[in-house]
Amino acid sequence: MFEILRKELNGFLNSLIAYIVISVFLTGIGLLMWVFPETSVLEYGYADMETLFALGPYVFMFLIPAITMRMFAEEKKAGTIELLLTKPLTDWQIILGKYFSGFLLVLFALIPTLVYYYTIYQLGNPVGNVDTAGVVGSYIGLALLGGVFTSIGVFSSLITTNQIVSFIIAVFLCFIFYTGFESLASINVWGAASLFLEQLGIVYHYRAMSKGLLDTRNLIYFLSVIGVMLMFTKFILGSRRW
Repeated sequence: MFEILRKELNGFLNSLIAYIVISVFLTGIGLLMWVFPETSVLEYGYADMETLFALGPYVFMFLIPAITMRMFAEEKKAGTIELLLTKPLTDWQIILGKYFSGFLLVLFALIPTLVYYYTIYQLGNPVGNVDTAGVVGSYIGLALLGGVFTSIGVFSSLITTNQIVSFIIAVFLCFIFYTGFESLASINVWGAASLFLEQLGIVYHYRAMSKGLLDTRNLIYFLSVIGVMLMFTKFILGSRRW
């Protein structure tokens, strides 16, 4: 698994993919937090990072599929997937190696945003007047959200040989998992079942974690979605029908 992880990370770092993804993420979030008046922290005057944690998932919704779209699709198109599968590696080692390489790249993109927290911490009146517990919970939630989107991206890359198709499928599935269930639950036809439908979506659990309360139910939800998507990936990879 670690050899696959190292290979994938080297592939990212030796190309422009990693640098472009991280640069686009940091530039976009930086502009939203500090420049654009509609979302700027300096304009509305509250020492919090709501802009990052509210808009970050939508940025991830496009950037993470861009990272993962090549993982299996490119190898299948180039014919190198057969060579990979003949190596003394299990399916899980291949899948987890690719998954963790993408997830680590997402974490690398998040680390520089700690500068934003330090800046807001210093701008608080008095200094340090910021909801640190909420920020920590939101960071954990955003990292887990990135893990879910990465698992969806890896799955989407396996079911097609076209990177663009993989990207589109991953974006669609990320959107459905994030806000689709909440939008469906808002239709006034479900009655008591509307809360259950809302809880199936990511945004319900993500918002709960942003309050700073790390409920084990929310953690289990994120880990379960990641596990289910990786199991689907394992099932398709194990079928060898392409």
